[in-house]
Amino acid sequence: MSSYDPNTVSSSLDDAAWQRPSACGGNGGDCVEINLSDPDVVAVRDSKISRSPALVFDNQEWAAFSGALRAGQFDR
Repeated sequence: MSSYDPNTVSSSLDDAAWQRPSACGGNGGDCVEINLSDPDVVAVRDSKISRSPALVFDNQEWAAFSGALRAGQFDR
């Protein structure tokens, strides 16, 4: 497993490219944002902390993670 500095990764992403779901509306918080500005990774962060470190997935990891979310594998 390789390691990385999540703050460095976050700062290398285009600030304008962070997207939040339309379901968030204009409430300004409590949402998960994604950044697709780097074609090799998907970054995820908390919208309430815009300069926070991001979780970074490569494309294969993102496909597995988002598929598991859609399948309800993390439901409690």
